[in-house]
Amino acid sequence: MAKNSKPKTQNSRLLSLDVFRGITVAAMMLVNNPGDWGHIYWPIEHSKWNGCTLADLIFPAFLFIVGVSIVYSMERKVASPSNHGKMLWGALRRGVILIAISLAIQLILHPSFEHLRFPGVLQRIGVVFFICALLYIKTSQRVRDWLFVILLISYYLLMNFALVPDTGVASLNPETNMGAWLDRIVFTPNHLWVESHTWDPEGLLGTLPAIATGLFGIRVGTWLKRKDRDDSVKVSWLFTYGVAAVVLGLIWDLFFPINKALWTSSFVLYAGGWSTIALAFSYWLIDVQGYKGYTSFFLPFGANAITAYVLSDFVPHYINKIRIGGSSIYQVLFEPHFSAYNASLFCAIVMTLLIWILMWILYIRKIYIKV
Repeated sequence: MAKNSKPKTQNSRLLSLDVFRGITVAAMMLVNNPGDWGHIYWPIEHSKWNGCTLADLIFPAFLFIVGVSIVYSMERKVASPSNHGKMLWGALRRGVILIAISLAIQLILHPSFEHLRFPGVLQRIGVVFFICALLYIKTSQRVRDWLFVILLISYYLLMNFALVPDTGVASLNPETNMGAWLDRIVFTPNHLWVESHTWDPEGLLGTLPAIATGLFGIRVGTWLKRKDRDDSVKVSWLFTYGVAAVVLGLIWDLFFPINKALWTSSFVLYAGGWSTIALAFSYWLIDVQGYKGYTSFFLPFGANAITAYVLSDFVPHYINKIRIGGSSIYQVLFEPHFSAYNASLFCAIVMTLLIWILMWILYIRKIYIKV
């Protein structure tokens, strides 16, 4: 490729980003819908506390994609200040809708306000999207880079050295860290993660480093959109950035453990690095080299990601209510015919395929449900 040639996707939709988003959504469904929560293969099970599995990389990948998508959807409009008010209002509207969708799902599936969980995955996505969109619209990349560093260092200092009011010591343990204390004060125990009611993996304080994950995506998206760099240069530097972030995350892990539930600063770097590597590889393979044959399976998920997420709550919930001779679908179709771990995995795969069929119908009919 000539040195000054422009990327094939410079002014078009980034197919590799849609595929990466689709892979992320599919992986999320496998993780969230096992047949038996007591029998899950370790790569698709979240780490108990410190550490990181493949499952732990899914949510930060989604927030990373949110950051990249902000660049691709807003770059042309953001150049004109007259558009900023409308863009900010649209970002706020979308953030609020995502939060409302999550609360509505809970109330439909488990109609009880008494234990309605206020934090959550869509809530965090909504907040991170709005704040990152605001920063993209109103600040320069230099400012965002500094904010990224400030967020990670400030969170490290706060979590490791600030004294938690109800214990008098700093802590990184589940129930006694600063974030858990803040969530109990703001949300009250009844409205936290149902498995605990004392802390929440999508808590309020952890949103700060989650914003840094979104800013990581904006930085990568801005680099990909540059018109003065050849594709080969972009991909090379993205791999370099990704590997460097993974290494820095592992170094920081020595004194601030990689931890998804706390969304530690080391986790931001480690997960962001792997997301950068994955997107760089997808971009090189799909948008640069043109290998698109295998992408068709993931595009229906990527094109309607939020719809797929919503259905991943409803479809398994109602299928699990079906009874055949007093037994569940899982007990009839999977449990008797496979080992415990394989039965759980195959059930998750079938649930994912069922939702894919629904997404495929929307995709071939060019129905894209946006918020």
